[in-house]
Amino acid sequence: MKVLGALLATALLVVALSSCGGSATSASIALGDEAAVDAAAANPVTVSPLPGTPDASPTTQISFLGGAGTTVANVSVVGSRSGTHPGRLRAYSTGTGESFIPDRPFVTGERVTVHALAGAGGGTPNQTVTTTFTVAHQASVSQVQFPPNPGDPHAVQHYLSAPELTPSTVTITKQAQAGAAGGDLFLAPYQGLGAPGPMITEQNGALVWFHPLPHDDSATNFQVQTYEGKPALTWWQGRVIKVGFGEGEDVIYNSSYQQIATVRAGNGYRADLHEILLTPQGTAWIDAFDPIHMNLSSVRGSAHGILLDSIIEEVDIKTGLVMWEWHALGHIPLQDSLNHVSSGEYPWDYVHINSIDPGPPPPAGSDLGVGGQPGNVMLSSRNTWTLYDVNMHTGGYNWLLGDGRRSTFKLGPGVRFYWQHDAQFQPGGLISLFNNASDPPKERESSGLLLRPDFSSHTVTLVKRFANPSKTLLASSQGDTLSLPSGDWLLGYGGLPNFTEFSSSGHVLLDGTLGKNVQDFRTYLSSEWSGQPSTAPAIAVQAAATGASVYTSWNGATGVASWQVLAGSSPESLAPLTTAARGGFQTTIPVSASAGTYVAARALSATGQVLGTSAAQPVP
Repeated sequence: MKVLGALLATALLVVALSSCGGSATSASIALGDEAAVDAAAANPVTVSPLPGTPDASPTTQISFLGGAGTTVANVSVVGSRSGTHPGRLRAYSTGTGESFIPDRPFVTGERVTVHALAGAGGGTPNQTVTTTFTVAHQASVSQVQFPPNPGDPHAVQHYLSAPELTPSTVTITKQAQAGAAGGDLFLAPYQGLGAPGPMITEQNGALVWFHPLPHDDSATNFQVQTYEGKPALTWWQGRVIKVGFGEGEDVIYNSSYQQIATVRAGNGYRADLHEILLTPQGTAWIDAFDPIHMNLSSVRGSAHGILLDSIIEEVDIKTGLVMWEWHALGHIPLQDSLNHVSSGEYPWDYVHINSIDPGPPPPAGSDLGVGGQPGNVMLSSRNTWTLYDVNMHTGGYNWLLGDGRRSTFKLGPGVRFYWQHDAQFQPGGLISLFNNASDPPKERESSGLLLRPDFSSHTVTLVKRFANPSKTLLASSQGDTLSLPSGDWLLGYGGLPNFTEFSSSGHVLLDGTLGKNVQDFRTYLSSEWSGQPSTAPAIAVQAAATGASVYTSWNGATGVASWQVLAGSSPESLAPLTTAARGGFQTTIPVSASAGTYVAARALSATGQVLGTSAAQPVP
């Protein structure tokens, strides 16, 4: 678990809020606050909602997060209108703290004061910890979903052996070149005419696994992560509503494609689609959006406006408890937004946090609060064109990087980015991101950027830029820049159906597209997945001119090298008839009219091991 440490005084930025109830928020940022640094050093237990949070949920828990063995006692929670709140303490499975669960909700607009004793290392709690926050005036917004985009009926996959699977096609426009990274593509197509859902394909576009979702649901962030020491599939699924965010939950599946865990947002929120990031400690970083009533006249909006606040949570997967929570509205001034204040049915999405990265250890020799340091987390804010390295203890910033209204760094040539996504720390102190540069357009094309921040000179230089040389791709939304173990880079274009793999020198190694108007929030590639379904292989049989054709598949099986057809006069008397090499997701095998009245298909590994056998089917 992260050890919460003090910031260096030269890097700390302290945010002073002036907000109350539905009034507009403003903030001033000051460098070098020695008192705040000393307080952080003396108070290693972080309490959230963080001090000064202006819009906490009425059903919030009080989270106490510290080092190993942190315990809490003598919790006092008092609302300015609702009075004293009794409740109960629940410990995190990580052993790094506890959450206090009040017995009843708080009152809208009231100020809540918390005092408690905390202690680390298993000792007696004897350190006073506090927080004070205000309860949000939460708002309702339209639940209308985005209407489906018109697609291409020919860009949908169909299989006789698995008619329930109808994902988008995957067309490889440039086959994998020498030097391309190995592995499979992990996609989550939605929109278009195919069914939505997480999908694995080979690099030639052949389907490996597809998990169809209900028509009104979508999936994002489908990838391989590690859970309890083993590879696992993770993704977000839920509804993407027209006003601009997702409402759903995050799921974790094992190598047999069985759901083994669910990650839900806490404190009354629903998980948004932008991030699900697992940690080795058994926690998950997720995001959520909360519409609140707010006076927006200070930014030329309505005095009775609705604002979307971006919320970041670290959740204990096993208990579902919120261990840490951060609200953008408590730390990012309204005036920093580069998104015009909206009116009508749309709430104002002033920040739009779209990626989270606690990051790797800081580079050697750095003398400032470099991101990735324990107790820090980097957030990407689309609508301020800025990356924020947040100190978890204070909620303030170590640094800000971007072309927004304020930045800790001077940007070198080619560094500017707009409406960006997927900011990630990379080895050597570098940062990668996907520069959408669109909506409205600021550049001719979207690109992947690799940046080098210099924390001594406070400058940022461009290390590499990746853009497709054969087509102009400008993605108005979504997208990612994925670093691959081989040194290559994969760009997923999000709101466009395209994806491209580049060598470290920028040469295109693989290029492909989903169906017309299909979207895929992020595109991943991994060689770390091996699937063995808990279900049996599927089979369909059709009459043919000289006998019958057997169609067989096994959704998600990665170890099948060949298929063996069994035939006989009854389901109980089948014997091997013929064997054929696997021919993609579905393999077609002709059998003679004299083969028998029943057939089944047996999946074989490369060494001839039987992996699974289908049910028997009658021959037409």
